[in-house]
Amino acid sequence: MPEPIPAPPGIALRPVTPADAEAIAALRSASRDHLARWEPDEDDSTYTLPGVRDSIEAALARTEAGTGRSYVILEHGRHVGGLLFNTIVLGPYVRTCSVGYWVAAAETRRGIATEAVRLAKSIAFGELELDKLRAETLPDNLASQKVLARNGFRRLGLTPCYSLTTGRLRDHVLFEILNPRTERP
Repeated sequence: MPEPIPAPPGIALRPVTPADAEAIAALRSASRDHLARWEPDEDDSTYTLPGVRDSIEAALARTEAGTGRSYVILEHGRHVGGLLFNTIVLGPYVRTCSVGYWVAAAETRRGIATEAVRLAKSIAFGELELDKLRAETLPDNLASQKVLARNGFRRLGLTPCYSLTTGRLRDHVLFEILNPRTERP
């Protein structure tokens, strides 16, 4: 198990709002080379102000529909990244979703992502009352895999994931963590 990284002080998650667009666009633009290798095959618009505004609008629609939630990661009120819950399922037999996150290139290796995922677990297993939380990483994204391991996620295996943008498959490593309060037989 990877050694724990101390949580940096002042890390918080806050639901994203349209007012966050400029700060997020600036972070994403400055971190483009760092982020592009790990994220889904997205077009250039995800690094521009109009593209970020569109993504925030889509995120708010997913929140309204109950299928997703998007947050900004803040350090003492300053934007340092983003986190989202995708594919929220609140069914009668399973309550789950997938978590994804990113941290600006200038803010990596400081424990921010580890703390943000810890906070996300609290939301997922508290407010949302999920049974489990999933995450997917590219096989060579070892830093993200360490973040998940530090948060108690277990590796399930490798699977091809389909990219709607490019129409191609990319292998991903699947992880999950179960709600410690979920009863098991």
